[in-house]
Order: sequence, then structure tokens, then C-alpha cells
Amino acid sequence: MHPDTPVVILCGGQGTRIREASESLPKAMVEIGGRPIAWHIMKIYRQAGYRRFILCLGYKSWAIKEYFLDYRARLADFTLNMGDQHQIDFHNGVDEDWQITFAETGLETATGARVRAIRDYVDTEHFLLTYGDGVSDVDLTALAKEHEASGNVGTVTGVHPTSKFGEMQVDGDRVVEFNEKPTQVTGFVSGGFFAFQRSFLDDYLDDDPQLWLEHTPLQRLARDGRLGVHRHDGFWSAMDTYKDFQYLNSLWSSGEAPWKAW
Repeated sequence: MHPDTPVVILCGGQGTRIREASESLPKAMVEIGGRPIAWHIMKIYRQAGYRRFILCLGYKSWAIKEYFLDYRARLADFTLNMGDQHQIDFHNGVDEDWQITFAETGLETATGARVRAIRDYVDTEHFLLTYGDGVSDVDLTALAKEHEASGNVGTVTGVHPTSKFGEMQVDGDRVVEFNEKPTQVTGFVSGGFFAFQRSFLDDYLDDDPQLWLEHTPLQRLARDGRLGVHRHDGFWSAMDTYKDFQYLNSLWSSGEAPWKAW
């Protein structure tokens, strides 16, 4: 897939179930190791060769815009001359060469409608898409190759989530095995990290603000036999709850974050 292929990231959510960490920030701005989870996701894609991003904004969108507008000032040393010209001289740069399009896709808009709203910014034959709250060591190069080779309109990354509950093996009325710690679910669920043909934007989405990507569009795509799966057996985690927030931060602080490939 071409390096100019845009990566669409859904960043419109509030993160209400993670309120202890979000302090009413957009969910994509909740931090892992002092950096927003959206930054981590973008670093994952950049490591795979993609540098163009389209952020679908909603709740408190200015917080996301402001973070990246001030990005260099946050990280670099600089001298500020507060005279008439109010000149800033930066003494070092930042590593990122990202091109980011910030798209206001509505406060209450559903995910499918958010993706439909950015179709004018997708100027390539294919595009990538993910949620602004999930990190993984998914092989994005393999995902892109599988998607293009298949000819499918869409490809979704299938992951094995970790169960939040203890799993019991039951035989009749007796428990024969009891696992206290979370175990992997055997089946696949959608982990995001999609690849799509651009035609998906016009053929499977419409302008209904309550159109959920995960409902009619992907269900119809699957029924049409045009939705492939990229199987990922490695690490994947979404930051849905405060417990997830603590878990991902503990991985980062221990230096063992599986998604950190940079």
C-alpha cells in the first residue's frame, strides 16, 4: 500500500467509563506515559510507513487540535522574545513528520457518519482506519498486503480479547478447572485496524448522522462477501475503563509495552 495512504482515526468519543483518568478530556487524549493514546496509535502507523492522518473529531475537539498545534513548543527548547515581533526561536526539533487533517465530524455523530464525513479528504484508492482508543502490535504491513491481494472492499483485524472475568471449565455440575486471572477468548472479535477500498465510503455509507460503522455498513459488507479478516494473535488492548488505563500505563512504565516498535 502506498505510503501516502491516509490513516483515519476515530477521535470523537468522550470516554465516560474512564472519567477518573480523562478529566473530561476526549478519550483519544487520555494519556499513556504522558502522551495521548492517539499519539501512540499514530506512532504505530508511522513505524509501518504511514504519515498522513485524518482525525475524526467530536467531543472537545479543540483539546486535540491544541495538543498538536502546540506540539513543538511542548517538547522542544525555545527562546521567546516578547517584544513587538513576539519571536520564538526553537533550539531543537521533533521527530514527527506527520501530516494531520483535523475534521470536525460532529458532537453526537455515530462512527459510520464520521467516516462518511471525511470522504473528500481520502484521495487514494485505499485508506486505513482505526479507533482512537486501541493499541496493538498488529503487523500493519501484512494487513495492507492481505487487503490488496484479496480484492476485498474491507479487511478487519480479528483479535483475541482478554476476558475480564475468571474462566471456569465445567463438567456437569463440577468445576474441573478454575482460572483466576484473565484468559484469552478463543474466538475473534473486531480489533479495529481496518483497511478499505475508497469505494466503501460511497457504496456502504450514507449521510445519516446515526449511521454506526459497526452496524449496517460492516454487516452488509460481510453479507456481500467483501469483508476479509487479518488474524492477529498478538497483543491488543482497548482503553475502555480505568482498569485498562492503569494496565496500559503499567506496561509503558515497565518498558514492556508490546505496541512500542519505535
